[in-house]
Amino acid sequence: MHTSPSPFRRAALSSAVLALGVVALAACGSDDDEAGAATASTIPDSTAPVAAFPVTIEHQYGETTIPEQPERVVTVGFADQDTLLALGVVPVGIRDWYGEQPFATWPWATDELGDAEPTVLSPTELNFEQIRALDPDLIIGISSGMTETEYDTLSAIAPTIAQSDEYIAYGVPWQEATRVIGEATGHADEADALVADVEGQIADVATAHPEWGGKEAAIGYVLTETEIGAYASGDSRAQLMEALGFVTPPEFDELAGDLFYSSFSYEEIGRLDRDVLVWISSDPAVNERIRDHPLRRQLNAAAEGREIFMGQLQAGAFSFSSVISLPYLLETFVPQLEAAVDGDPATEVPLAD
Repeated sequence: MHTSPSPFRRAALSSAVLALGVVALAACGSDDDEAGAATASTIPDSTAPVAAFPVTIEHQYGETTIPEQPERVVTVGFADQDTLLALGVVPVGIRDWYGEQPFATWPWATDELGDAEPTVLSPTELNFEQIRALDPDLIIGISSGMTETEYDTLSAIAPTIAQSDEYIAYGVPWQEATRVIGEATGHADEADALVADVEGQIADVATAHPEWGGKEAAIGYVLTETEIGAYASGDSRAQLMEALGFVTPPEFDELAGDLFYSSFSYEEIGRLDRDVLVWISSDPAVNERIRDHPLRRQLNAAAEGREIFMGQLQAGAFSFSSVISLPYLLETFVPQLEAAVDGDPATEVPLAD
């Protein structure tokens, strides 16, 4: 029987599951590491009109008013920097997540980062003095899972945006996050255009593959040496699969409760035996342990070639699920899905980085 973890354990599990089963998170920079000279947020030259300020954003802890267009933005969410960069806004501080990427920026966003060298914030506890020293005029934490106490401390430094209370923690859809960040930074029209473009790309893939409609998809991960799990429908990864036509088994939602993931023992690995099984991990060694596990070999999905083992960059793009990472992901993920769901066990699922 699945029981919800205590609040303390739940926070620890959420961090681990967000990091795709990596038990220890390594920061790109320590609290004392400024990761190079922080540069002010920049917005490319554009003839597009900027939204009128002040702007008020509602969220789970009330509402935040941004008096004028921000110029120094700090992201304390684990994935919010992607949206800012896609909108042409370079943060002065970026919270690291995992992966040891330069300036906490993954390959799909390095062109947008350009030569900027934002300060890298720790993925663990927030260093409020470090954030204060960056002199932000806006703090964004939609994907942070921040507590109300953290919000109160951050909002005393600068206007702070937390996630909406309409979604579970870490469960704000990428479309909503993009639009909120666009409104907060004066780029609402650009945000709407980006959302429409990426939604169009996803819809085109789904239209081209009607055979995916209604098939069950499990996105599995390894949490510890004895515990595995699957993402629930409130998670952005499951939401992408649903947009492509797949179905998240209701069982995963029942096990997850008010979390974005479900977890269970290796002995219950049969829960993951679906029409397609996507294994997601940030560590190639974890993928190898999954492949070698005797219980995994008993799955029909394994025997019939309906498994996908994501590479590190793929898993990162899938987990960020941002307006800028999703097009990057689709290039390699779509061929894998085609091979896994073609009904021919002999078809080899291609590997990707």
